[in-house]
Parts: sequence; C-alpha cells; structure tokens
Amino acid sequence: MPTKILLEGRPGVGKTTLVRRLTALLHTRRAVGFTTEEIREAGTRTGFALETLAGGPRAVLAHVDFPGPPRVGRYGVDLDVMERLALPPLRSAAANPVPGELVLIDELGRMELACTAFRDTVRNLFESGIDIVATVHAKSDPFTDALKRRPGIELAQVTRANRDALPEALAARFEGP
Repeated sequence: MPTKILLEGRPGVGKTTLVRRLTALLHTRRAVGFTTEEIREAGTRTGFALETLAGGPRAVLAHVDFPGPPRVGRYGVDLDVMERLALPPLRSAAANPVPGELVLIDELGRMELACTAFRDTVRNLFESGIDIVATVHAKSDPFTDALKRRPGIELAQVTRANRDALPEALAARFEGP
C-alpha cells in the first residue's frame, strides 16, 4: 500500500526546510516535486518563489507587485508558474509511475491551490499508488480538509520540537528495507 503523508504546520515552523532536508537524505529513492519559499526584500516578505526539487528551475509564484487575478491576501499569483514548473513532474509521476519514486509537494497552500489544474493533479496523485509527502497549512481549507479525511492518509504535525528529527525519520522509513 502506498504511503501518503501530510505534514501539517503553521507558517514559519520549518515545513519547507523539512522537505528540502528529506530530499537531500534520499539515496535510493528519486524525489519529484517542488518547494516554495518566501522572498524577502529589506526584511519584509514580498512574495514566494517556487523551485523544483534538486535545484531545478525556479520562478516567482506570487508577489505583492503582481496584479493577479488570482490574489491571495496581498499577493498576486502567477498561475503560469504552476503550469510550467510544478505540474509537469507531478503529471508525469501520476501518468507513468516509476518504481521507487517519491512525490514531495511543498505546499498545498492557498496560492498553489488557486490553480485548478494543480488541484486536479493532486487529486490524481492521492488516488494513485504513488508514495507522497506533502506539506499543508494548519488552517482549515475544503480541499486539504478532504485530503486529511481520506482513508490511508497519515497526518503528522510539524512543530519546532520535532521538525529537526522528522526528515531523518521519514528518510529512514522510505529508504528502509
């Protein structure tokens, strides 16, 4: 049975760092997916960048200077970034699963979920036989709430107390015999 883990945590708790560390610790599994991170200018958060795993292509996903739509809070979101960078490896994993491949998604947040095609692809992945680790925000959201209720989903809380140990524990689990 495939492993499907949702890592839930508040903003700033270290979910992105956890996914990046997990990616670096994998030696026998190929990871596909993406991470997102804050863009800061003069100490103020002005947007978010999306980067495919293993130092792949990177682009600005959302920024205060982007007009939108859509808009999430004060950020305009460039849905083309989701289409160009995030979706191709995820769609490929869903359509042509490779033994030993692990899908890592950081994150299933409001900006990413503004892309209908992304939501559809995530649904397909969670219905497939593929191993997945995805980060989710702690706030309630109809899409992520439905994922959390799916049978076979493991929900793990990411906190400052456990965030440093989780990457190694997950890597051991996925790299195990």
